[in-house]
Order: sequence, then structure tokens, then C-alpha cells
Amino acid sequence: MWTHALGFAVLPHLGGFLGWFFTRKEVPTWFESLKKPSWRPPNKMFPVAWTALYTSMGYASYLVWKDTGGFNSKAVVPLGLYGAQLALNWAWTPIFFGAHKLKLALIDIVSLYGLVLATMYSWYPINKTSTLLMVPYLAWLTLASSLTYCIWRDNPEQEKGKKKE
Repeated sequence: MWTHALGFAVLPHLGGFLGWFFTRKEVPTWFESLKKPSWRPPNKMFPVAWTALYTSMGYASYLVWKDTGGFNSKAVVPLGLYGAQLALNWAWTPIFFGAHKLKLALIDIVSLYGLVLATMYSWYPINKTSTLLMVPYLAWLTLASSLTYCIWRDNPEQEKGKKKE
């Protein structure tokens, strides 16, 4: 049913929308004061990318849900992993932009990367299309993880509660 597909596709956007509350004030102030690598995408690229990624990962989760017959014992691991990675995804923004905890954000995103790989591995036998729909997300996380690492490495004094030296 198309309403289920729509619901699954919209779900990841809820956390993304809440994350927007943390970024909207922090990007022009705190984030712009950070040292960032020259290869980072422009700020305007992030909401466009996340909109596409959240929609595709949500739809992919719908395919897994449908092919496992809904929320049942067959869906526990694949959808549980998906839910766990989504929680870490949603947690990154308040950790990074809200709390300015760069090291914790790095730990979060590296853990997220591992959970996305595990999610994809668990989805492959169920629905190969859903697994392929996660590939752009994994690619973007590779970029985001590298960016988070570089920002953490180059801005140790920028965490809240730490003084500049």
C-alpha cells in the first residue's frame, strides 16, 4: 500500500527536521568559526543531500518491512539495525551542533557507519534493491565521517566548556 511506503519514506525526515533546529542558529555562528578542510561541500549541499538520502533509506526500509511480512520475528534484526542506525544518525546533529562535542560526534558517526554496514548486510538476502538504495547514504557517510574527523582534529579548542589556548 502506498501509504505505508510514504510513511516509511517520511520517518527519517522527522529526526532530520528536529536536527535543523540545532543547525539553523549554529551554522552561521559557531560552525563558520571552525577550521574546515577545503574539500568540504558548500553548506547548501547538506539539506539537499539529506533530503534525498532520508527519502531513499526510508523507502528502502519499507521494502524490507514489506518483504519480511511486516513487524515480526523475521524483521527484528534488519529493522532493529535500521532503527539503531537511524537513532545514531539523528543523535549526531545535536551532539555536533548543539553540544559542540566534536569527539563524541566522531564516535557517533563511526558507530553509525558500522551500523549502516550491518544494516546493509542484513538487508541483502531480503531485498537487494533496498541494499543498493543505501549505497549513496554510505558514500555520504564516508564524506561526513572524514569531515567530522578533520573538524575534530583541527578544532580541539572549539568544544563547549574548553577555552582557546
